Amino acid sequence: MIMAFDAGLQRKIMGHFATGVTVVTSGGDEPTGLTANSVTSLSLDPPLVLFALAKKAGSQDAFRQSRCFAMSILSSAQQDISNRFATPGPKEFADLKTRTAETGAPIFEESLAWVDCRVTEIVEGGDHDIFIGEIVAGELLQEGGNPLLYYSGGYREIANGA
Repeated sequence: MIMAFDAGLQRKIMGHFATGVTVVTSGGDEPTGLTANSVTSLSLDPPLVLFALAKKAGSQDAFRQSRCFAMSILSSAQQDISNRFATPGPKEFADLKTRTAETGAPIFEESLAWVDCRVTEIVEGGDHDIFIGEIVAGELLQEGGNPLLYYSGGYREIANGA
């Protein structure tokens, strides 16, 4: 009999994989969003990206119904935004500088870059759903800017000269 791998050990191991930090948003009557580092570029042709969303997340219905999302890649100066969108519950956008592109999902104007996507597929992945989106718009706002990084349970910065 094969034993299930320990979830706590998996979290520790994978926590040593440094990632960038994004906020993924969905438009509609009540925009929502969440901090996500389980994101990746999937394909260049067609242009696809993905993010994983816990099945128990309160924003599941909003992302499923809107069939779109925007992904803002955060700069090191946006840790407060990351913290705000990492907590459960309704999200407040009123005091943030945002805009929209093709899908109507909020995009953070001071991020490093962003992509706006239409959901093409939702795939089950254990206790998460994987939202695959085709990029319909995007922009690089701060070429060479400092990204917000997450490593071993905390925010990190790229060392000077790196």
